[in-house]
Amino acid sequence: MSDPDTMMWEARAADGRLGELLDWADTELVPWLQHRPGVTRYELYSAADRLVVIVRFDQGTTPLPDAPPALLARPAHQWPFRRFGEGPPASSP
Repeated sequence: MSDPDTMMWEARAADGRLGELLDWADTELVPWLQHRPGVTRYELYSAADRLVVIVRFDQGTTPLPDAPPALLARPAHQWPFRRFGEGPPASSP
């Protein structure tokens, strides 16, 4: 089995701080990802009180930076994965 090439990062915002966490992601995390060697793609998702980031690397993985603790209900979690498949784009109805 090959090494992980995808990182999933998930953070739960402190009460009422999701907007600030998303601002941090936009102003700090996205530029970090854009300039990080080996990053080939990234996607950010939010729902309720959470921010999820999926990052693909050309090889290996790198932990993502920590968000400011005051914005978080608990420390962010990170999991490395190995991508093993991808489907075609969904067709339009």
